[in-house]
Amino acid sequence: MKIVADEGVDAPIVARLRAEGHEVLYVAELAPGLRDQEVVALAKEREALLLTTDKDFGELVFLQGLVPGGVMLLRLEGLKPEEKWARVVWALQEHGSQLAQAFSVLTGKGLRIRKLP
Repeated sequence: MKIVADEGVDAPIVARLRAEGHEVLYVAELAPGLRDQEVVALAKEREALLLTTDKDFGELVFLQGLVPGGVMLLRLEGLKPEEKWARVVWALQEHGSQLAQAFSVLTGKGLRIRKLP
């Protein structure tokens, strides 16, 4: 799967996704400080799922109509690094096809998926 990981995503998550065979473009490596609108444009251009920890992307998607290939908001505070990447890998394996054109929220307890307009 093609993924754009915003710079707030933990590096161990990015490393694990790459090890699982996903094509991950990591903003922290590419262009730290990239504006949110540019991150969305990058994900849209690459037809990639955007992984982020930044709730502001919900506003960009729902209020401003900027629609990438899908957004997964990670709300995994308090989990150990291996638990975080395990949750992300699980979500992609079990629900990958549902994440396209959707705004999803992944927590330590579950995954909510809302299709984009």
